[in-house]
Amino acid sequence: MLSRCAGEEGPPIKTIRNDNTVAAGQLRTQSAIVNSEPSVDNLQRKGRRGELWVKPPIGFVYDDSGRIVFDPDQQVHRAVRLLFETFRRSGSAMRVVHHFKTEGLLWPRRITKGAHAGERLFGPLEHSRVLGILHNPRYTGAFVYGRTRQRKVRIGGQLRYRRLKREEWSVFLPNLHPGYISWEEFEANQAKLLANANGYGEDRRKSPPREGAALLQDLVICGVCGLRMTVRYHVEHGHPLLDYVCQRRGIQTAEPICQHLPGAQIDQAVTGLVLQAVNPASLGVALEVFEELRARQAEVDRLRRAQVERAREEAELAQRQYLLARPENRLVVDNLERQWNEKLMSLARAEEEYVRMSKSQSSALTEEDRDLIHAPASDLPRVWNDPHTPARDRKRMLRLLIEDVTLVKNHKIQIHIRWKAGATTSLERPLPLSAPDLVRTPAEIVELIRALATEQTDAQMARTLNARWLRTGRKHSFTRLIVRHIRSAYGIASYFQHLRSHGWLTVPEMAGQMKVHSSTAKRFAREGVLRAGMTLKITCAHE
Repeated sequence: MLSRCAGEEGPPIKTIRNDNTVAAGQLRTQSAIVNSEPSVDNLQRKGRRGELWVKPPIGFVYDDSGRIVFDPDQQVHRAVRLLFETFRRSGSAMRVVHHFKTEGLLWPRRITKGAHAGERLFGPLEHSRVLGILHNPRYTGAFVYGRTRQRKVRIGGQLRYRRLKREEWSVFLPNLHPGYISWEEFEANQAKLLANANGYGEDRRKSPPREGAALLQDLVICGVCGLRMTVRYHVEHGHPLLDYVCQRRGIQTAEPICQHLPGAQIDQAVTGLVLQAVNPASLGVALEVFEELRARQAEVDRLRRAQVERAREEAELAQRQYLLARPENRLVVDNLERQWNEKLMSLARAEEEYVRMSKSQSSALTEEDRDLIHAPASDLPRVWNDPHTPARDRKRMLRLLIEDVTLVKNHKIQIHIRWKAGATTSLERPLPLSAPDLVRTPAEIVELIRALATEQTDAQMARTLNARWLRTGRKHSFTRLIVRHIRSAYGIASYFQHLRSHGWLTVPEMAGQMKVHSSTAKRFAREGVLRAGMTLKITCAHE
């Protein structure tokens, strides 16, 4: 029978009556009537002892002794387990809803008010319910009381509820009953939900890939303010260059931009990482993950079979009720016959849905399938580096693998990549060179000049550097004046200064000390009278 449950919102869903749940619900309702107006102090005292009766969330029930235990209904129990497992794997409440919808799984509900109190319903899972379950600490096995506080709105006098922080809860008793997750996992889920709320706001929307050269268009997020960065192009020496700029706040509030980063270096680093990730070795790991997903798919298949079995039990129950009815009660018989037909139709739909989803379920991979999967990994670098491949296609390939890229600029450029599967990779790149550094002579050439200056003049060093096909920072050939300018800039002593520091004298200075003519001093050097192996070089260096 299709109906809308009392006290619930949503589309019509199937109704299943559970007599045990009805009895328990009536018992709790009667006890609530007896103690309809307990004092606040009494509630707080019971809450501190963990004895306050609170409606258990879906997936839990009270046993005969009044303790909270897991719901004995395996379909309900597995559905709750699957919800937490799917969120742990995907990290998104919306992906949990999407998984239940694509797999054709229904979510249990329990009616606690009205004429249908105690009945259990199964219907589509909604996003709000996933968030309510993920935010509920009772799934950790804890007893919690006083998580919200009432306040009246001045206009209209309506009541509003404010969720309190963990330190402000009135009662918190951990590990009071069995739980579906641990408290550490609950806190990790809260942090992940908070990050998702910041990560999918209006400022982080994506647009379709366009023709520009920026491969990370709409994928880059500022690591300072958390907003999405934009692309800015400029031309330098006739070549178009791109930058990633966080300028949204600067536009809206005239504040300085958060970050301004060169895009070519970042695109190159991310591209290299992507090409490295998509290789036959990594695909082998991916195939192992695929087999693990098939094992998870088996659990989903068991849930689908449970739904079919429940529909079959309902149809059999309707049949028995119809056969036990007395024929003379025509109105009762007609109603029971109609319910039986509806249950049979629901059973047929459940079986058809099960067959359809089973056919779409992935099967085991053959060796041919594995070869087909490995083939694109070898072709991807060739296709990527092909100059005829449009930038738009490269962006589409990146978006198949990367969720977003967060950039932080300090002493280095920190790049944090978040992959589609949820994993993250971090790497660093040096800051871009300034304008003077771009034309500065390379450090290795400066050190080479420092070593040559002990045995060559500036002109000789220029010829030596050009012979080795070395060039200046501006890509020019070396000259005597350029070498002299480099020596002066880096404080490198000349060949003449080097020899002077070792006590060598020029020809005129030696002739002056000997009180002879310079030609006589040179003749003494040629005849070996003077130790003048370097005097002529000194003279040349001085000249």
